[in-house]
Amino acid sequence: MTFDYVSSNPPFSYSAWGSGFTPSEDPYGRFSGYGIPPDKNGDYAFLLHIIKSMKSTGKGAVILPHGVLFRGNAESEIRKNILKQCLIKGIIGLPANLFYGTGIPACIIILDKENATAQLELPESKRGIFMIDASKGFMKDGNKNRLREQDIHKIVDVFNKQLKLEKYSRFVSYKEIADPKNDFNLNIPRYIDNQEAEDLQDISSHLLGDIPAADIEALGNYWKVYPGLKSVLFGESKRKGYCHPKVEKDKVKETIFHNKEFTGFSEKMDKVFTGWKSKTGDYLRGVKQGSKPKELIRKISEDLLDTYSDISLIDKYDIYQHLMNYWAEVMQDDAYIVAIDGWKAEPYRILLKNTKGKEVDKGWTCDLLPPAIIIDAFFPDKKKAIEQLESDREALAAQLEELEEANGGEEGIFSQLEKVNKAFVQKRLKEIKADKTAKDEIKVLEEYLSISEKSFDLNGKIKEAQEELDKLAFNQYKKLSEKEIKELVVNNKWMNAIETSVKTEMDRISQRLTQRIKELIERYESPLPQINKEVEALEEKVNAHLAKMGFSII
Repeated sequence: MTFDYVSSNPPFSYSAWGSGFTPSEDPYGRFSGYGIPPDKNGDYAFLLHIIKSMKSTGKGAVILPHGVLFRGNAESEIRKNILKQCLIKGIIGLPANLFYGTGIPACIIILDKENATAQLELPESKRGIFMIDASKGFMKDGNKNRLREQDIHKIVDVFNKQLKLEKYSRFVSYKEIADPKNDFNLNIPRYIDNQEAEDLQDISSHLLGDIPAADIEALGNYWKVYPGLKSVLFGESKRKGYCHPKVEKDKVKETIFHNKEFTGFSEKMDKVFTGWKSKTGDYLRGVKQGSKPKELIRKISEDLLDTYSDISLIDKYDIYQHLMNYWAEVMQDDAYIVAIDGWKAEPYRILLKNTKGKEVDKGWTCDLLPPAIIIDAFFPDKKKAIEQLESDREALAAQLEELEEANGGEEGIFSQLEKVNKAFVQKRLKEIKADKTAKDEIKVLEEYLSISEKSFDLNGKIKEAQEELDKLAFNQYKKLSEKEIKELVVNNKWMNAIETSVKTEMDRISQRLTQRIKELIERYESPLPQINKEVEALEEKVNAHLAKMGFSII
């Protein structure tokens, strides 16, 4: 039986692959024309089995350890024969530690029989393999690594569009692979160098000061967006190939953040998001009962990628990840609620069982439209009033803390108390109320009680205000129209959360630039002659002190 499509993740380097049959007498001819894999390593046995199982127009994807790309002997010969038939369309190198049971890196080998014949008719320089080094795109997940949504989408986009990206992907010709220096070795680092440039120290700058112009020019992506900022931060040095900082390192962040080009770019980014928000908001408000959430997220995420495709300094896949994170955490559940029940916001009681098995009412909530959004939208003044009461309570708590610190210790007024609280203070005050020599202690204790009483009163007011607000919010749900629910969910919940998350990318841009410039200024701010002078000055001071003490250094 043969198949149109095959995907497989066989056991890595399986040693018992040949158990139960003789490979040289294989009735299916799976190894004919390729070679027999090693007795104790079945990686190529599985790969050849899959190739044989594909129809003449079949396509396949197999996850195998990186070793299949470069191991020698019998596997080298098999690899060469597979390549000569142009059966491998692409290779995707994955991060290490993705799979349970092994920490070694793996790769995806893309097979394509349908286009192999057409490839064979092309000259060697035109046929080949598209390679992707995706080994650096992942996130930590416990003791394993995991591909993020953005990593998967980038791999798919780059492979389908055959995009050449520096340090990530390129088409490698058969001629290059067959070259004697490579000898059909498919190890990805031979063809894609993903190493970051080393941050070199400049000896001349350490000796004479100033910053190498090459380090400044390495920030060229920023200067394309902020062309005038470069001259604000740096001036030309007397020495060719060097620049001197015009801003103190502690003023770098302030200078960047107040630069017109920087603020202008931030405003441009706000407009870009607002455009997507407006378009997507209209679409989301059109979602109804029976809609398909998977189609929803596919559409809005692809639109987001398109929106940020040609934006300098911004990686569109980073923006995409912000949306996909929110989708996984919150929005996906909301979309299914709407798809099943429609735009209904119905609060419900939170009932939990205690240790005795009795149900306890822990308040109420609403999954689609949380109480916090209702309060922000309809009762902001009452929320602000409660926040002010809470702020006043914190101020009183600080006063009590200061009073305890000022009168604590072994000889302090509160040292007479077993514990510093209202009950013990009242007890002590009753004991010394008639003592005329204890005026200072009485004053402190009365102040403590006064503050405690005010704090107690505030607690009561806060509780009362919170209960009132809770009741108002709960009753507000009954008054909501479907249109209001849509607006609150789409704008106040979904879009506000996504916008807040996306805007962190601008923070990352500014932080990276600020950090690098400060690093360069600090690195070369004290050249060797200056350090020597400082050492000499300190040495003179030490010698002078020693001389006063009757010592001398010969």
